[in-house]
Amino acid sequence: MAQKTSISRLKLTDFRNYAAASLVLDSRHVVLTGENGAGKTNLMEAISFLSPGRGFRRAVLTDVTRVGADGGFTIFADLDGMEGEVAIGTGIEPGDGESVSRKVRINSTPAKSTEELSDHLNVLWLTPSMDGLFTGSSSDRRRFLDRLVLSLDPAHGRRASDFERAMRSRNRLLSEGRFDPSWLTGIETQMAELGISMAAARHEMLGLLQSLSVNSAETPFPTPALTLEGFMDGGMDRPAADLEDDYLEALRNGRGRDAAAGRTLEGPHRVDLLVRHHEKNIEAARCSTGEQKALLIGLILAHARLTADMTGFAPILLLDEIAAHLDEGRRATLFDLVDGLGGQAFMTGTDQSMFAALGDRAQFFTVTHGSVTPGTV
Repeated sequence: MAQKTSISRLKLTDFRNYAAASLVLDSRHVVLTGENGAGKTNLMEAISFLSPGRGFRRAVLTDVTRVGADGGFTIFADLDGMEGEVAIGTGIEPGDGESVSRKVRINSTPAKSTEELSDHLNVLWLTPSMDGLFTGSSSDRRRFLDRLVLSLDPAHGRRASDFERAMRSRNRLLSEGRFDPSWLTGIETQMAELGISMAAARHEMLGLLQSLSVNSAETPFPTPALTLEGFMDGGMDRPAADLEDDYLEALRNGRGRDAAAGRTLEGPHRVDLLVRHHEKNIEAARCSTGEQKALLIGLILAHARLTADMTGFAPILLLDEIAAHLDEGRRATLFDLVDGLGGQAFMTGTDQSMFAALGDRAQFFTVTHGSVTPGTV
């Protein structure tokens, strides 16, 4: 069984609606209940900042600081992570202006980048804003896919940002009519190497996830069937060098077309994640709202199991309003599945009674506007 990672203390300053907040936790699950708008999701968002990126809201950092605060915000956490006990601090400092960037300290030592957080913790989440994933834009699904890959391959984020940077340079040269073959070939060679690496990582993740979903024990949540469309649709079963050559040739041949379009029309940035309801063999977008929610829960649970299996450490799960649209039986089964993953989960809801099936497997807290107090089962 995967080893547990857990947060033992969380402290916030000037974060969202919290002037200050401090939670002392044991390794059990955590249930946060309170009225809508009380700040439950804000606490979950703070935990999501213990992973690389901009948190599960993808917020502009300056917007996260509490309204009326003099400076930036801070988040401190003590945790038992993948490299043992560690203290993590992150936030932004006042006076950074438009160039604000998130600072990270690990055991009081400045980190070179937020990617170092992946050495200590995997944080996965499911929020109400993700309910429209299957009917929304391909860019949302692509971003979701890349978060899945990042949990097992932290270098994927760097490859993606380097690809985007190279692609912007190519687009700029083409838009200015500067068809210098040496410049373009150099940039396109870099794009081909990075693009195929990104595609390979995505395909590998989906293969592992698909195998785990199909072979796992039956649950009340449907099995998602996953495929990728839009780049290298012929498959990734040939040597990487051959695939890079094919993409490089496509970029060269597409210079005129891309110049006219004002953007690069072929590459990993055009991929879409296609999801089907395996048991019913229908597209997720055509499923009912309830079925789509169940599919998404099944996908997140499968990914959490895969993360635990591949790393040897169970991830931290953030499940915002997870019980709102589930009946009592399915809620109880969900809690058993979450508990069976072996990690620590944070869950929110407006009614504490919806979490009764957790019993003493969880700590309960009541959230009111800007404050958090321990509750009882």
